[in-house]
Amino acid sequence: MLVYLVVSVLSTLWITMAQNQLGGPEEKDKTSTALKELYSSQGWYLHNLLSRIDLEELMKKDEPPLKFPQTLDEFEYSFNEKGQLRHIKTGEPYVFNYHEDLHRWNQKRYEALGEIITHCVYELLENECHLKKVHLPVDATEDEPKSFIFMSEDAITNPDKLMVLIHGSGVVRVGQWARRLIINEDLDSGTQIPFIKRAMDEGYGVIVLNTNENYVEVEKSKKQEQPPPNDTDEPAEKKEKKDDCQKETNKRRDFYEKYRNPQKEKETKHIPIRDNSTPEEHTIYVWDHFISRSSAKNVVFVAHSYGGLVFVELYNLECQNRFIVAKTGLMIQREAEVKSKVISVALTDSVHNVWHQEAGKSILDWMQEHCRNWVSSSEPLDTPVEFMLPDCPRVSAGTERHELTSWKSFNSIFNYFTQALEVQNAEAKSKSTVTTRSSYRKKSEEL
Repeated sequence: MLVYLVVSVLSTLWITMAQNQLGGPEEKDKTSTALKELYSSQGWYLHNLLSRIDLEELMKKDEPPLKFPQTLDEFEYSFNEKGQLRHIKTGEPYVFNYHEDLHRWNQKRYEALGEIITHCVYELLENECHLKKVHLPVDATEDEPKSFIFMSEDAITNPDKLMVLIHGSGVVRVGQWARRLIINEDLDSGTQIPFIKRAMDEGYGVIVLNTNENYVEVEKSKKQEQPPPNDTDEPAEKKEKKDDCQKETNKRRDFYEKYRNPQKEKETKHIPIRDNSTPEEHTIYVWDHFISRSSAKNVVFVAHSYGGLVFVELYNLECQNRFIVAKTGLMIQREAEVKSKVISVALTDSVHNVWHQEAGKSILDWMQEHCRNWVSSSEPLDTPVEFMLPDCPRVSAGTERHELTSWKSFNSIFNYFTQALEVQNAEAKSKSTVTTRSSYRKKSEEL
């Protein structure tokens, strides 16, 4: 009630002052008189009221504590037989607006659930897909920050083919396409699990990248407050009065920040993971230590959104901490190696842009032949989509929703890889035949 009265009186003052900006001199005089009358009638009360307000009590809004369940069961949700997230008791889908008019709290609750979902996907990768977690860097010490990827048992030893999956940017982690789809739709559309299972059924080794796991987050240590310098020349009474005044000033200075964020969260800092501190670094590291060393003759990539940029894009030079850093995609950094092992790349609504990269004609020609981008479009699935950039063919993913492009183009992508493998095998067979004939001709001439 006390707060309401303060807001009511202040609102009246603000409205009157705002009107002051709209009129001429006569109107300003009238407004000035009105303000004087308002203050004479209510100003004394307002001053008395504000002096009685405890700011700490005012900060206690109706927002519940930012403490949320630690498991899916505690959230009272589970995935049904269709892979849909449903409330255990009501069977209803996830409700974002758990508390009306408390968007910040609802968002924090959603994020807490998202972290639980991430760990659920990790468990599915290990238990359902039978992938193993591999920590990065490979030579990391016990106390060093680490990232990780998931791999099939035959990812390095499979002599025939290997599939590499790269998600987009943001909160998603290894095994996910879109957290929003996992929570609001189902596991099939939101995770990479259908791709992994089908790839393994078709004889692929699998490596799943984790390009957003670039640092570990730790709480900042609290700095001890330094006592103010002791000014012996200043009278004690005056110094005490000055300190009280400063405390009150600081208290009111923090008023608006506390009102905006009544529950002050812990301050954290990020410790980068060595050789994996950016999506680009992570991808190149996995290429150098795993993909390039694999036995597979035929490597294919599926890359969504920013994952496509990680594969092919070259960033402009940017200044960071007074050093010039070039963020470079895999295709630029390892062109010769990529061309020798990768036979096909499926991009889904990739955000790469060759106008902003230093990709030469050889890379663009290779992309035209070996890459295809399924983009968000209202056209039917696989319908060619015209585009100005000369990088790779674009076809419709059969949906206008960016996050759904990977799932909607699922079957088309595997068909695309099958065709690429058939072409590769035909070329290999043709080369083998030519080599055999050449060898036979040489022997005949020697005889």
